[in-house]
Amino acid sequence: MITTILVKIQKAGLRLFQALERLAGYVFSGFNNPFYSLGALAFYFFYIIVGTGIYLFIFYDPSIKGSFDTVNYLTNDQWYFGGIMRSLHRYASDALVLTMVLHIFREFVLDRYRGARWFTWVTGFPALVLIFFSGLIGYWLVWDTLGQYIAVRSTEWLDWLPIFSEPSARNFLTNSSVSDLFFRLILIGHIAISIFLFVALLVHVKNISKAITNPPRNLAVGTFLFLLVLSLAVPAVSQERADLSRVPNIINIDWFYMFVYPLMDHWSMGGVWALVAAISLLLLFLPWLPPKRNQPVAKVLLEKCSGCNLCVVDCPYEAIILQPRSDGHPSYVREAVVVADNCVGCGICTGACPFSRPPRGEELLTTGIDISTRDIQHLYIASSQALEALNSNIKVLVYGCDHGADLDNLGIQGVAAVSLPCTAALPASFIGYMLRHGADGIFLTGCRMGDCYHRLGNVWVEQRLTLDYLYRPHLPRWIPRERIGHYWAGAGDKRQLARVIDLFQQGLHAPIAPAQISQTRQTPGKKH
Repeated sequence: MITTILVKIQKAGLRLFQALERLAGYVFSGFNNPFYSLGALAFYFFYIIVGTGIYLFIFYDPSIKGSFDTVNYLTNDQWYFGGIMRSLHRYASDALVLTMVLHIFREFVLDRYRGARWFTWVTGFPALVLIFFSGLIGYWLVWDTLGQYIAVRSTEWLDWLPIFSEPSARNFLTNSSVSDLFFRLILIGHIAISIFLFVALLVHVKNISKAITNPPRNLAVGTFLFLLVLSLAVPAVSQERADLSRVPNIINIDWFYMFVYPLMDHWSMGGVWALVAAISLLLLFLPWLPPKRNQPVAKVLLEKCSGCNLCVVDCPYEAIILQPRSDGHPSYVREAVVVADNCVGCGICTGACPFSRPPRGEELLTTGIDISTRDIQHLYIASSQALEALNSNIKVLVYGCDHGADLDNLGIQGVAAVSLPCTAALPASFIGYMLRHGADGIFLTGCRMGDCYHRLGNVWVEQRLTLDYLYRPHLPRWIPRERIGHYWAGAGDKRQLARVIDLFQQGLHAPIAPAQISQTRQTPGKKH
């Protein structure tokens, strides 16, 4: 029952995100699309919060009277800088919650949270909790009527739990019951939670190789300018000074942080606790509802592993490490070792291995690392069969991934497709091999740039197509570049992909002869 509901939510959410991302794509390209950089934006907003918070801390007086007066001074008397800093602090905090929630929901609908990815998902939960704690305490520090409301309601909520000998809400019955020490303590707590939050964010990306914690420059600048304009147009201001001798009539809450508080006025405190506990448990155990079974894991073929480190560099999940050689090889001192718990079976390591080659001469199909369920033998057979099935003057072999645009029934004569777990699982040597053995063109596709299901697959593919990139297996100069095309297409971009492939096929004009490639190979200095 729960699984069925989750699947329906995923499908509906996926359609929603595809529509929003397509709209954003008309303005933002690649990694600049904010939906593709939600995690990096969350880090960015945290940096803004810390930077502005340090400035506010310099002026803040942690006392009953000084807390409200100093914040009010910054807002009104020093509006030209202090007021902007306060507004940036407020709006960046709201934006942090928004991006975190969108990031969580997007990873869920894209099914990027189960299997080996469970660690990243689960460690994100403490960061989310700390964000809410830090934000709520931040509102206490202002000590206006909103801070008073949060303090009273929060302690009443906590008092429902049998953890205090006396109700903590008694500390907020009268103005005299609140001391300056209280504000010093919550200020220390606000700073400490921010430090713990930073640590939690670092743990969250621990198993991610080359984690992107900074958005692209254009997106960062544009986002900051938007927050700055918002801060000038609608500055954050305090509400009336807190007064525990009376109950405020009207309170404007921040719904990003306080969405649960209005429920306390209509539900029992136990009911609100039950709701929060249910949501928390669901988030924590979601990767196992249901668990991802039979996940393929890469296997190192030691006889062909040179310990070159390329698979380690390209792996997006810290799933491969180098260790001293275990077989006493006379030439190689290191070997690749797979960390099975981190491996998601993307196959990018196979595409990165310089020993991943189709048959040539007397040499059989080889690789130094492979995925058992979708190995290089499977790739070779699927490629050969797809090419043999084509009956056209111009034959195009398309390589794509399981998570991009659907490659079935593209509806173009002379075009056949082979799908991989990730397009970066395709060894560069296969491109030249297929061109020599009947393909007139090779077309590469996969997830949209900036939104690779396996994070960096299309980035690695483009680098392998670059002549000047010498640090990973790449296409040799003798392969005619006009015979290779690529277009990054998401799950809803099949029509656009088919159109681009059709144009690519028409541009090939005439079939390429194997002798042409052989002749080109003998003149590596010739440019194409």
